[in-house]
Amino acid sequence: MAQNYKDELSGVETTGHEWDGLRELNNPLPKWWLYIFYVCIAWSLVYYVFYPAWPLGKSYTKGILGYSQREELVTKLAEGKAGQAKYLTAIAGKSVDEIQKDKDLLSFAMAGGRSYFNENCAACHGAGGQGAKGFPTLADDVWLWGGTTADIYQTIQHGIRSDDGETRGVPNAGMTAFGRDGILNREQIDQVTDYVLSLNGKQADAAKVAKGKTVYEENCVACHGDQAQGALAAGLDGIGAPPLKQANWLFGGDKATLVETVTNGRAGVMPAWSKRLDDATIKSLAVYVHNLGGGK
Repeated sequence: MAQNYKDELSGVETTGHEWDGLRELNNPLPKWWLYIFYVCIAWSLVYYVFYPAWPLGKSYTKGILGYSQREELVTKLAEGKAGQAKYLTAIAGKSVDEIQKDKDLLSFAMAGGRSYFNENCAACHGAGGQGAKGFPTLADDVWLWGGTTADIYQTIQHGIRSDDGETRGVPNAGMTAFGRDGILNREQIDQVTDYVLSLNGKQADAAKVAKGKTVYEENCVACHGDQAQGALAAGLDGIGAPPLKQANWLFGGDKATLVETVTNGRAGVMPAWSKRLDDATIKSLAVYVHNLGGGK
């Protein structure tokens, strides 16, 4: 039979239970803790009655109130779409230039454009439009295909060298591979790249620069312009040839990269987003990109 003892060290009576010489002290839970525990049990019973609680195979108990977080979310999403509808309809019905002039539409387009940009464009162009190697920055004034809002809208809509029927540039075509195709030999490529370096104030061999200028005039002027100002500045729309006198290089402006570029050519491609995004979304993107800091 269990016998109660008083523990000599703590002065607390035991429960009378003993296991291998170990006795259990009789320390009941505080009254306040028990009362809170009982209240929680009572509250859970009330919750079971009023709110969804128990799973029933493919269904569940609805509760007296019939509350559902899923239905509440669906309702709030529907309310949000209804609130946006008037702006989206207005954006779809106006040109990008008209959107820029409307304060309310501009504000809505900028907010939406930021979200659309992060979802669709940031992977290549960076979260702030800073670009990366092979992907142009959208926050400067160098625009190969035009930097007006209308130009940007057309570029996003139809892409660059894409399979869209109205794409900008020729699909599957780009800069000629002068070395790979045997148009220029290694010596000529070495000379013309030194000439391009000299245009940017970088160290270059004077003798190579003089010969490289001739190579440039015979092979490069048609696309990049006689002053290396680029196709757009030279009035050659639809080519996409970049200016060669700049600090911002899409693939790199060092000697080795220039040699690689001239030898193998370049042909950047951008998809036509009209196949994935609606017109209002594309217009919002165009407005947002134009306001990143670049554009004209």
